[in-house]
Amino acid sequence: MPNNKFAFFNGEIVPIAQAQVSVMTNALNYGTGCFEGIRGYWAPEEEQLLVFQLRAHMERLHGSCRILFMRLPYSVDELCDITVELLRREGFREDVYIRPLVYKSDPAIAVQLNGLNDAFTLFAVGFGQYIAGTAVRACVSSWRRIDDNIIPSRAKASGAYINSALSKTEALLNGYDEAIVLGGDGHVSEASAANLFIVRNGVLVTPPVTSDVLEGITRQVVARLAHDHLGLAVVERPIDRTELYVADEAFFCGTGAEIKPIIEIDRRPVGSGEVGPIAGQLVALYADAVRGRLPDYRQWCTPVYA
Repeated sequence: MPNNKFAFFNGEIVPIAQAQVSVMTNALNYGTGCFEGIRGYWAPEEEQLLVFQLRAHMERLHGSCRILFMRLPYSVDELCDITVELLRREGFREDVYIRPLVYKSDPAIAVQLNGLNDAFTLFAVGFGQYIAGTAVRACVSSWRRIDDNIIPSRAKASGAYINSALSKTEALLNGYDEAIVLGGDGHVSEASAANLFIVRNGVLVTPPVTSDVLEGITRQVVARLAHDHLGLAVVERPIDRTELYVADEAFFCGTGAEIKPIIEIDRRPVGSGEVGPIAGQLVALYADAVRGRLPDYRQWCTPVYA
């Protein structure tokens, strides 16, 4: 059961039981909303809750709103302040997941984005691993990724995640941990809800943002850590499905997934079939970065408690 007590709803922090919408709400009926997923990490050595890349997430939320004809009445700074205040009220002393949501709030039977009112809400819950285990087995999904001229992956649109749910469900029912989804052109796009990297001959390779992927914040963090600490080049280019089978290493990354090495794809071992050295180092570096243990990246972490 969720362990949160409050939500930001209708312009104020209220008990979670009061944060309710009508069954007629447009967003509930048509998926007309956009959201972010943000993590906060408990740093026990300093008795502090650190929200990772808070500002970057709120900037991306504003971008999603622009794409989807939504008006977000709070600036990035105000959204950050609301988040910190809510977390202080909750008093979490554990890792948390934070969900800001903008949605079409009218009780309207209307398949449109214009001419409808928008609302904003935010809540947080205690949260552990999104994908269990230290490494995962993946399959290439039979479901294709929706492209930018259908439902843009650049916007974290609520309704678009049916596409993710279908691919993830297929993977789970077939005994895998996660799905890898191809784009309309047959090239690798991303996971159900995470970006993907492969390693070939000491080079990190990831699909470009034009491959219908979310412009991942963790994706950018991985590239920075790999360059600064491992001296690795990061190349953005199309990836064929069969290139997954000959990769030296592969891993998913995202706010929810964090960095998750892939040891098998379509029943073929990735590299040695164990967590590779590059992925292993990045997992450790990321864990240090999100808990404020890397001074060069401390600006990525927003402290909650005074």
